[in-house]
Amino acid sequence: MASSLTVVGALWALLSFLSAAISCTSFFMPYWLFGSQMGKPVSFSTFRRCTYPAHTEEKSLVMVEECGRYASFSAIPSLSWQISTLVTGIGCALLLLVSLSAVLGCCIGDLISRMTGRLQGGVQFVAGKR
Repeated sequence: MASSLTVVGALWALLSFLSAAISCTSFFMPYWLFGSQMGKPVSFSTFRRCTYPAHTEEKSLVMVEECGRYASFSAIPSLSWQISTLVTGIGCALLLLVSLSAVLGCCIGDLISRMTGRLQGGVQFVAGKR
C-alpha cells in the first residue's frame, strides 16, 4: 500500500487515533467523579450518571441503581456542565475526524499533503484544548 505519510506521520496518525478513541470512550463513561449519597456509591460525568436520586409518585426520594445518560440536554444539572458536555463532545468529534483521516493517509497515497497535515495538526490542537 502506498502512503502519503512519513514514518513520523504514520506514528502521529496511530497515536492520534489511540488518543481519540480514549477521549471518546472516557466522554461516554460515567466515572469522572465518585461519591456517596444516601449510603450508596454514586458516580457521574457530564454526559452520564450511575446510582442517582429520583422522586417517586409519592414524592419520596429513592436511589435508582443503574447507569444511564440524562433524559435530555436540559436535564444536565447546571449550565457549566451543559457547556462542558457540548465542548467536550465537539472536541471528541474533531479528534476522531482528524485521526480517522490521518489513518486513511497511511493507506491511501497522496491523500495528505504537507499543508493538509499542518491543518489537521492545528485542528487536533484546538480539539485537545477543551
